[in-house]
Amino acid sequence: MSGSSLVSQPFPSIVTTSEMQAIEAAMFAAGLPIAALMEKVGQRLSDRLCCLYPVTTHPKVGVLAGPGHNGGDALVVARELWHRGYTVTVWQPFSRLKPLTADHAKYARFLGIPFTSEVAELATANLIVDGVFGFGLERSVSHELGAAFAQVNQWCVPRLSIDVPSGLCSDRGAVLGTAIQATRTLCLGLWKRGLLMDEALPWVGEAELLTFDIPATIIDNVLGTTPRRYCLDSQCWQLLPLARSPITHKYRQGQLLLIGGSARFGGSILLSALAARCTGVGMLVVAVPNSLKPLVLARIPDAIVVGCPETNTGAIAHLPADLDLQRVQAIACGPGLTTAATTVIEQVLAAGIPTVLDADGLNILAALSPWPLAAPLVLTPHLGEFRRLFPDLSAEGDRLEQVQAAAAHTNCLVVLKGARTAIATPAGNLWINPASTPALARGGSGDVLTGLIGGLLAQQELLHSTLGGIWWHAQAGLAAAKQWTTLGVYPERLVDALLPTLSAKKPDFLSHQRGSEFPHKCRE
Repeated sequence: MSGSSLVSQPFPSIVTTSEMQAIEAAMFAAGLPIAALMEKVGQRLSDRLCCLYPVTTHPKVGVLAGPGHNGGDALVVARELWHRGYTVTVWQPFSRLKPLTADHAKYARFLGIPFTSEVAELATANLIVDGVFGFGLERSVSHELGAAFAQVNQWCVPRLSIDVPSGLCSDRGAVLGTAIQATRTLCLGLWKRGLLMDEALPWVGEAELLTFDIPATIIDNVLGTTPRRYCLDSQCWQLLPLARSPITHKYRQGQLLLIGGSARFGGSILLSALAARCTGVGMLVVAVPNSLKPLVLARIPDAIVVGCPETNTGAIAHLPADLDLQRVQAIACGPGLTTAATTVIEQVLAAGIPTVLDADGLNILAALSPWPLAAPLVLTPHLGEFRRLFPDLSAEGDRLEQVQAAAAHTNCLVVLKGARTAIATPAGNLWINPASTPALARGGSGDVLTGLIGGLLAQQELLHSTLGGIWWHAQAGLAAAKQWTTLGVYPERLVDALLPTLSAKKPDFLSHQRGSEFPHKCRE
């Protein structure tokens, strides 16, 4: 499935260094002068920088300029900020420069912008603009340069990196000896793969894409059609099944079966149910151990609560014989289940219903051999669960390669949760969610996500439901952290933030009628 088939405009592509180099080369071969691109990029960087850091609050700017075109971009920014009233000082520790960068340095000196060979002279700046190295750096940063970067990182001022923090590998997100620890990174043109790795996050800071109008034909010619990598953005709101026919009824708005809970973990399934209810699913059925039925009914009175036989440890022994799985459009299974409920997972997988599998549902699946994977499945492991599911993959490649390999191996949609959640399809397509908050790093957040994806899956197809649910979950977490701080986003508050977050977006597609209501297969 391509990005353009999901929403009105394709999601922004994620590229490797070689792919970005090929895209830029194609633009230059088509007639775009390198100087024109540098000027355009520099102007857009300057405009955004002035918006983020006005001259009234950040009057003194230190610019770190490298020898290549990233340094040229930084020098255009230095010139523009100088013209707009900022006090600018440039640190350029290189004597050999690319010709275009040398021209910009020459003109900056003509304007009277001061240059320095000592990075310490920038210590009084209110803002540091990092343009030493761009994408494609492969060698480790030299000792002298690394010492300068470490010095800059100690200053208590914002550090804005152009395209990629200097010293960071743009493919893998690894630090090449030492790197600038950016407060914010303005990625240019297309997302660089390394910026979206979990391990890069402490160095990238708040990442933002700054486009410069790359023709879609060039992107498609270089990247091809499949597999592709995409970065989720606000277009994900279009993936939520919000619009309804004025003559609809509950049986046409999907029916979700949630399965989970145990004597040990009684709250997990409640969190999933509360989140699923926020999706507007027409009918919510919750299957829990008999002992939990009164608790769930008290909290979710609009749900159909099914009591199940229990094991001696308070887990679900098996699903009741009169629970017809074929009547539901989707199943979400696992929160609070415990690994004693192996029979439940076997029953669910045998039903062939689109299913979200999480928590102990995944741990049970990992112990089964062979895996009975007849149903369309969404697997939502965190890193520990992923390693149990795919022990042969966990030692090879980085996490993006691993999740793609897992999806291809299982023919499932695999969601590897983390600071930058990654979603892979069996065909190799990959989506990364760049928006998250450490406020979600607490027990119960994943249960909320399971309920969200399950409720959406009962109303539409599998990929839309997964991407939309992941985006919605993260945005609600960000909104809740803003209101209650990072420490205050416990799962019930996360649930409380779901509908207000959705309402605040006021998407214009709410009034539009969507297509077929239950197209469940994930079409590539």
